[in-house]
Amino acid sequence: MNRFWLLRGLKIAVLLALAIAALGYIVMSLWNWLVPPITGWHVIGFGQALALLVLCRILFAGFRGPRGGYWRHRMRERWEQMTPEERTRFRSGVGRHCRHSQSPADGAQ
Repeated sequence: MNRFWLLRGLKIAVLLALAIAALGYIVMSLWNWLVPPITGWHVIGFGQALALLVLCRILFAGFRGPRGGYWRHRMRERWEQMTPEERTRFRSGVGRHCRHSQSPADGAQ
């Protein structure tokens, strides 16, 4: 059993490293293809592309993890503060924009 988890963790680590390398290569290629001809700036290397990805993560996403949990928690708080009439009005409004009209409180907890 322990060997299974070790191999699974190794697979995840390799896939994560490949994904980061692929993203770095894509950023480097796009930068070198677009930015120097347009602005006259220098081309960048692979390490600089990875640093640019980290910088974008810090600037645009902050230091928190994925925001899905934050959004879900915030929506649950708002849902609990609504009156039954407000919940009904909210469900009808969401039903017009979404296929599945499911309230946050009805989902898995």
